[in-house]
Amino acid sequence: MENLQLIKKSYFNLLAIFFERENITGHHVRCLFKWGSHLGINSHDIENIGKNLTQQKFEEPADEIEKLEWVYHLVQMIYLDHVVEDEELEVATIFAERLGFQKSLVADLFKSIATAEFDKRPAADVRKELMDLLKVQKS
Repeated sequence: MENLQLIKKSYFNLLAIFFERENITGHHVRCLFKWGSHLGINSHDIENIGKNLTQQKFEEPADEIEKLEWVYHLVQMIYLDHVVEDEELEVATIFAERLGFQKSLVADLFKSIATAEFDKRPAADVRKELMDLLKVQKS
């Protein structure tokens, strides 16, 4: 997986988005805990953010590419166990929409990741496909 610190940053921004929401379901919390476990989030990681987790603030991404990478990181986390649950798709879609993307982005990213693994395509091909998705989403 890509740089773990960047992926953890995406994860903490995902948490911040859900802490902003008035209605967070048990299904959402279960997904968030599951992904934190996948990433090996520990007390040291939490201390590094320097705040109480519920006080974590969303940090706006620098540009569209960083936004896309954050959603990509989330989709990678979901796909780690090769089991994609409806609740996970729902959480990923909420995250993508909060970042300004269309709902279809999450499904498109899953397709890119799954087919790349199946076709044994290099990461550079997946990255180009991501940039193409970004162009389509913004047009």
